[in-house]
Amino acid sequence: MADGGFWNNQERAQSVVQEVKALRAWVEPFERIEARLASAREMEELLAMEPDAEMEAEVDAEAEALRGELREFEVRSLMRGRDDFRDAQVEISAGAGGTEAQDWAQMLMRMYERWAQRKGFEVEVLDLSEGEEAGIKGAVLEIRGQNAFGFLRPETGVHRLVRISPFDAQARRHTSFASVFVYPVVNEEINIEIRDDDLRIDVYRASGAGGQHVNKTSSAVRITHLPTGIVAASQQERSQHKNKATAMKMLKNRLYNLEAEKQAAAKAVLDATKSDVSFGSQIRSYVFQPYTMVNDHRTELKIPDVQKVMDGGIDPFIEAYLKEQGEQAVGGRPA
Repeated sequence: MADGGFWNNQERAQSVVQEVKALRAWVEPFERIEARLASAREMEELLAMEPDAEMEAEVDAEAEALRGELREFEVRSLMRGRDDFRDAQVEISAGAGGTEAQDWAQMLMRMYERWAQRKGFEVEVLDLSEGEEAGIKGAVLEIRGQNAFGFLRPETGVHRLVRISPFDAQARRHTSFASVFVYPVVNEEINIEIRDDDLRIDVYRASGAGGQHVNKTSSAVRITHLPTGIVAASQQERSQHKNKATAMKMLKNRLYNLEAEKQAAAKAVLDATKSDVSFGSQIRSYVFQPYTMVNDHRTELKIPDVQKVMDGGIDPFIEAYLKEQGEQAVGGRPA
């Protein structure tokens, strides 16, 4: 996968259908807002000539709906990244801490699933490694929807949990960590050359509940890209062939992301804000005891309703981060 000419090849391979889809995602909401705004103005003019309580309530409701649409459009306007329009793969990994950390990883997985459902996005579990007692060691979700990667890329980093552990007989307070990394889903048309000689493919038995078909045959597949050390695995399908195809897709996404990072690093000088978006940084704390608070350490946005956040209410954090990055870009600082 040579550096030279990568983006040229990528752009040539981009399908016309997807380009049209991406453009429509901008034009159609704008036209819809414009039409609703014109209609609301006409109703206001009618009210000025002939007051009507029922129509006035209708105008107020329409104004509130328009404010919501404009806010959403404003957030989407901040997604200027090359891959923001794409679907996303979310990789969640439990940190050190055994069962407590693995339970926290599963809580994050549920949070992203609920967020996606709220957005009307599709969610597919590509890989799942269950914990010994509870929770998960790791998982990979594919979330499909317009700008899924643009919305979710601010979630990359380390997420910290503070609570009284339900797994501690002495009811002590524990601090746990889980890491999240978000990849853009690469289109099949994009040509990323992967040589067979650069791959090591291992098959093994899936680690689901005992007695299932997936545990009786070596259907799970792990692919290691030897030049980079990147590993992708899938065990959700019963078919080894399907698991291999899924793992190859995951590997392709990771290699694409690696190349994108190389290109970005070549164009930008690392500055003090780099640590804020790096994979190893702690981006957010979720405190359940002794008080309830979710604090984003990059924007300093704090939300006291931790249960609402864990139920998928992460949009305020995403919006605050995107707006801050947009302001930095306008101010001449790297976003």
